[in-house]
Amino acid sequence: MPRLWLLTCLGLILGLSVVSVFVGVIELSPLALFLDPEALHLLAVSRLPRTAAAVLTGCSMAVSGQIMQILVRNKFVEPISAGTGQAAALGILLSVLLFPAAGLAIKMSLAATTALLGTLGFLALVQRLPPTEPLLVPLVGLVYGGILGAVMVFIAYQADLLQYVDVWMLGEFSGVMRGRYELLWIAGIAAFVSYLIADQFAVLGLGRDMSLSLGLNHRQVMALGLLCVSVVSALTVVTVGMLPFIGLVVPNLISRRLGDNLRVTLPVTALLGGVFVLACDILARVIRHPYEVPVGTVFGVLGTLAFLWLVYARPRHA
Repeated sequence: MPRLWLLTCLGLILGLSVVSVFVGVIELSPLALFLDPEALHLLAVSRLPRTAAAVLTGCSMAVSGQIMQILVRNKFVEPISAGTGQAAALGILLSVLLFPAAGLAIKMSLAATTALLGTLGFLALVQRLPPTEPLLVPLVGLVYGGILGAVMVFIAYQADLLQYVDVWMLGEFSGVMRGRYELLWIAGIAAFVSYLIADQFAVLGLGRDMSLSLGLNHRQVMALGLLCVSVVSALTVVTVGMLPFIGLVVPNLISRRLGDNLRVTLPVTALLGGVFVLACDILARVIRHPYEVPVGTVFGVLGTLAFLWLVYARPRHA
């Protein structure tokens, strides 16, 4: 069953990638790629980078959501709903205000730092919650993220940068071009590193006392998990903005169908995240063609429906 899911997701990504290449305001055809140099230039500069960005974003965000759920030991959290995404956006805003001439690498570094600090703050809050009330964890995450978002909006309002902040609040791929998305490959590498230590994350999910008794370096693995989540969140927000529900819906869907063996399920989780984001990006381009709807809006609606289905559906493990 896991292999079937893996092959299915791979096939869907390949098929959707072909569709993504030919969908847009400027019509492309397979024949035009051989006869029209401008069509080939459009493919190389815009369509292929956009397709790659959508797949990388979906894969990395789904994996980071899975890792964060393990760190918090709660399946109802993800980076965007737990303050990590808002903290990353706050870091970008601070970089614009403090270092206006800084390059993208500086902005990404500061965003990753604030995302890490924001995640640490969330972990500090949830550790004080009673373990018998798991639903308090996502509620605290929503409030915490709302506070960070309010701070960001207040600072942006004082600096007359509200319109600039709106770009990060709604994830969209219309501005993705060659030379403006390559940092997402680092997010993909971070997701791959998470897979390499998937077994250690699985032990970490058993709790601090149990993982220590099994010989796991709890602090080191926790730090690696926080670093992966922070880097992925920062790079995603810097490049395409906030995309909600990916890290929440996709890991829960795979967990219900295939169980919680991370070594087996993490690749499927990553690929399914890529499928969902790429499909929503294509849908965002055709709903009001030739205009575009932000991908974050499309996935927000579909993700809400999927989450409600996950809540009320009966779990079924493979």
